[in-house]
Amino acid sequence: MKDILLIPNIKIHNANALSSPYTIGFPAMTAWLGFMHALQRRLVGTKFSDIKFTGVIVSCLDMTLHTHKVNYVSSIIGTSNPLDKTGKRPSFIEEARCDLEVSIAIECEMGFLGDDSFARFIDKTLHMMKIASGDIISFKPCQHIEVDNNEPRTLTRYLMPGFCLVSRQALMQQSMQDGSDAIDAMLEYLKTTTDIEIDEHKQVKKSKPYKKEKGWIVPIAVGYQGISEPGKLANTRDETTPHRFAESVVTLGEFKMPYHFDNIDQMMWRYQEYNKDDLYLCCNNYSINQQESKL
Repeated sequence: MKDILLIPNIKIHNANALSSPYTIGFPAMTAWLGFMHALQRRLVGTKFSDIKFTGVIVSCLDMTLHTHKVNYVSSIIGTSNPLDKTGKRPSFIEEARCDLEVSIAIECEMGFLGDDSFARFIDKTLHMMKIASGDIISFKPCQHIEVDNNEPRTLTRYLMPGFCLVSRQALMQQSMQDGSDAIDAMLEYLKTTTDIEIDEHKQVKKSKPYKKEKGWIVPIAVGYQGISEPGKLANTRDETTPHRFAESVVTLGEFKMPYHFDNIDQMMWRYQEYNKDDLYLCCNNYSINQQESKL
């Protein structure tokens, strides 16, 4: 059995949609695991300090990206800074933002709780937190539920009608083994190809768009790769932790509705153990072999 902290129907305003230097859209998985870690730190010094959060499931119920589209060109809707002393607009960095509604399930290591005091504590704490740099507008009361890993319906009924993001990095790995560059391997699964048949009058007889892989395949940011050696850097906020420069790691993922999964572990994202390989990653063990509808 798994102990799950369920936080349903969280509405988030102005979340960071710049998930990596290359992609704009659903916040990176590092942001959701970062929220889980920040919530874990809020337990320190309380009677719940022995509770450990080990994984997170995110079900996206709704998302509105702050962009303006004219024909086929989309532009970020930015915010202007106040005028400076000369009456001019100061320089600023454009930030992609979005409004979200998600349900979050956090896997916990905890003992038996005889009352709902833990859920009430989380309810109070969430009002003082952010998720993916966005403001938490509202949410439904948290719940502590016990779920059998191989009987996910107890949990997935709370995650519907959303889409859970899972990893599909095996697609890129296969293409790269066949000789493709990393960017080419990614774009190969994101592009839409159209087959067009022309009749004898040079008119379009048949048009059929398709992608290489079925499903809602998207690029996702899953962590960072260090590009410098750990060391000290002046004027950092944390002088005790070694600093290093890093770049985003981007791979492929897929949005799937919760009823597709055979067990809870397929939806769960966790921190990958650091193996001295300069990679700091979030991992998910979804397998393509389990994709048939359970309806």
